[in-house]
Amino acid sequence: MALRAVWLIRHEPGTPLCGSVRFSRRYPTVEKRAKIFNGTLSPRPPLISISGISQGLQLLFGIQDFLYLSQKNDGELNTKLSQLPDLLLQACPFGTLLNANIQNLLDNSNFAPVTQPQKQPAWKAGTYKGKPQVSISIAEKVKSMQYDKQDVADTWQVVGAVTCKCDLEGIMTNVTISLSLPTNGSPLQDILVHPCVTSLDSAMLTSSSIDAVDDSAFSGPYKFPFTPPSESFNLCYYTSQVPVPPILGFYQMKEEEVQLKIAVNLKLHESVKNNFEFCEAHIPFYNRGPITHLEYKVSFGQLEVFREKGLLVWIIGQKFPKSMEISLSGTVTFGAKSHDKQPFDQICIGGTAYVKLHFRILDYTLTGCYADQHSVQVFGSGKPKISTHQKLISSDYYIWNSKAPAPVTYGSLFL
Repeated sequence: MALRAVWLIRHEPGTPLCGSVRFSRRYPTVEKRAKIFNGTLSPRPPLISISGISQGLQLLFGIQDFLYLSQKNDGELNTKLSQLPDLLLQACPFGTLLNANIQNLLDNSNFAPVTQPQKQPAWKAGTYKGKPQVSISIAEKVKSMQYDKQDVADTWQVVGAVTCKCDLEGIMTNVTISLSLPTNGSPLQDILVHPCVTSLDSAMLTSSSIDAVDDSAFSGPYKFPFTPPSESFNLCYYTSQVPVPPILGFYQMKEEEVQLKIAVNLKLHESVKNNFEFCEAHIPFYNRGPITHLEYKVSFGQLEVFREKGLLVWIIGQKFPKSMEISLSGTVTFGAKSHDKQPFDQICIGGTAYVKLHFRILDYTLTGCYADQHSVQVFGSGKPKISTHQKLISSDYYIWNSKAPAPVTYGSLFL
């Protein structure tokens, strides 16, 4: 069991039962999963038999020995507290206790054997010969659940992945890549890194999507020093709480006699790049017969009808109009239902229905995150060619019928 958090609280003798927090460290990924998968053990075992409890006590005793053995004054204590974040990165990375002897970690960090030959890391299968080059790709996926209801909040979230391919000569070539945000960019959270990353700023690991974003949140630059594998690899993953979804919409569907009356409205946010590789809205009709008749009016784009599948595909294209807002309305009539051919869904029964958006924008991220070519550092022979790429992709982007019940999501959309 991994540790969720560590706090050091100083209490002065003779004062009320409270104290000042001298140090805190939270492991957001562990904490997040613990809250989501919170369950009970039956029968409850003794606390000391739970590995997380014993490991936590072991770490606290190690920190206590490090801070107070041979301590002379408050200045020395403050010095040790300033060393603690980097030491905890080694002792307890991502909440997993590896070494509770903090003092020993400090002693060993001061010595580095000079004559030790370079050892090829396990994640690097071979060596490269040729022109040096580094490719960095940032791909963000945006999820959303929109309801257009006063009593149900819309939710959205960005999940990002940074992929690298480093063609560099040498066994232990060191590379540092910095990710930056614009002034109004959304801070990166829940950062997970590849094992080849050698060190991280502790502020990058404490930013969690569990907490509300405020002005004090770490906003970069996010530096990743690493020794790259030979093949393409995911340098890091992150989440971000962007202030608004890229496309805001509503969907209304209601039954009138033998027909369905539908209305869809989509609006592209003014801050989003209006240049899509593609953009479509899929409107499925589950648990009904084939579409036999359709009358519609569309303000922009074109509509394709897949009658047997009970599906409308609204092809919006590569740009929204200058108004940034488009609409579709119409009536749909269905034939007799055949269980063998028509699509079935256990959730979308009666008026419960959705519009699902599919889109991709190249050379753009919703957070504003980018890798500056000039900030890439390669410590080796030869100056490499640096290339960077960005893209935003929709993923599970739903707009539910506001005239009927719909499944509701709370909190984070992504584990």
